[in-house]
Amino acid sequence: MAKEKTIYTCTECGGTSPRWLGKCPHCEAWNTLIESVAEGVPGPGKNRFAALAKSAPVAVLADIEAADIARTPTGIDELDRVLGGGIVEGGVVLIGGDPGIGKSTLLLQALDGLQRAQVSTLYVTGEESGAQVALRSRRLGLAQSQVKVLAEINLEKILGTLASTQPAVAVIDSIQTVYSDQLTSAPGSVAQVRECAAHLTRAAKASGTCIVLVGHVTKEGALAGASDQEPLWRSQ
Repeated sequence: MAKEKTIYTCTECGGTSPRWLGKCPHCEAWNTLIESVAEGVPGPGKNRFAALAKSAPVAVLADIEAADIARTPTGIDELDRVLGGGIVEGGVVLIGGDPGIGKSTLLLQALDGLQRAQVSTLYVTGEESGAQVALRSRRLGLAQSQVKVLAEINLEKILGTLASTQPAVAVIDSIQTVYSDQLTSAPGSVAQVRECAAHLTRAAKASGTCIVLVGHVTKEGALAGASDQEPLWRSQ
């Protein structure tokens, strides 16, 4: 599949450039150009959101039918409490923390509990092999776990697996290891993390799969590779 054209967009003014520059040619801010896929890109200096089409009609808040959102408990009380009672269909959750703090272990246990409750699951591992995940599951006493595991870091292949298997819950461990063929930057870069997270978010909303993104944090406490995206993910 041919690569889509990439551009560099300023995070300050939204201006675009066909190549990376140290200083934005539109607002002259330094180190603000981020690589992204060109999709209906407006002309240079124009706001990047101007070309976006309407996705849904505007509705008055009082006219929108309100109903409690159905949640599926993971079986881990503290995790369910943080999630507001459990996972939500089509939701996107970011689990952040220091490397080695236990994010993968917690989520593997949660997926096993969901699978035992007849909820289809998928664990996408980008940092370990399937054998390593299996060894960890056995140490946790999950020797007979039926959780499906995919060892893959290519975004397009992950999206294809999500479309073909249609799990109710999928864990991406971790988002910093995932890359898209459409970008030239390395996995873990701001451009890759942002683009991959956006595609996975769209896939969750379109399919109804709840996607959990695992993200490492730096010693300063910021999400590695994309601290500017953390508020966006937490809101999904």
